[in-house]
Amino acid sequence: MMQDNYTAFFKTNEQTWDLKVPIHAASEFYEVTSFKQGKTSLNPIELRELGEVSGKTLLHLQCHFGLDTMSWSRLGAKCTGIDLSSKGIEKANDIKKDLNLPVTFVKSNVYDVPENVPGEFDIVFTSYGVIGWLPDLDLWAKVIVDKLKPGGVFYMVEFHPIMWMFDYTLEKPELKYGYNQKEVIYEEYKGTYADTASSMLSKEYGWNHGLGDVISALISAGLTIEFLHEFDEAPYDVFPGMLKNEKGQYEIPEGKRLHPLLYSIRAVKQ
Repeated sequence: MMQDNYTAFFKTNEQTWDLKVPIHAASEFYEVTSFKQGKTSLNPIELRELGEVSGKTLLHLQCHFGLDTMSWSRLGAKCTGIDLSSKGIEKANDIKKDLNLPVTFVKSNVYDVPENVPGEFDIVFTSYGVIGWLPDLDLWAKVIVDKLKPGGVFYMVEFHPIMWMFDYTLEKPELKYGYNQKEVIYEEYKGTYADTASSMLSKEYGWNHGLGDVISALISAGLTIEFLHEFDEAPYDVFPGMLKNEKGQYEIPEGKRLHPLLYSIRAVKQ
């Protein structure tokens, strides 16, 4: 269980994500109609790097409204998705009923997963814009280890920590935050990455974690790192000035490409 001094931060984030859910579910960004017609929400990176999931149990942390969770289910995994937002879990359950998919969704803070989700899993998965909502990576890693079977795999793909050093609420993003900033970051802005024209007010508390902190937390918790990969392209057009390349991925234009956009980690519980 997370310390009480973070409760107010988590509550604000939960309220913001509750507001995001209906906007995101109706957006072109998430393409729910196409998803219901059979399109996967997963990207080539995670499909390639996580590999075969058929017949395996999979726990998806911070699943939003569950499209990736259900995409893994379509590939044969027995899936459980958790998210902080009650509206996210409600929407996930609505979609899974429409599609008759055997997926379990649970409203839970990541840190409360051992209390709210029974059993161990072959795979723990998390992706894209997730760990910045978590203040304590050591506890996060312990939750992952707690929920993995011996020999189980943890896989994550995430935006590179350098990306989060910029303040994107400004017209011209500025380098503002620390690479390993321990103090909480508060941002308040209109709209959301899936619909920048929306009038909703996003109020968000987050934390910046460098690669060293992420890797060290996973190792300290008892995981063996199989790889750390970094990428100069990303599947989502969520940062200013990105261009779509011939592979359908987004990248910073040549000449301004000074840092990676993504990283991925695969680790095993011995």
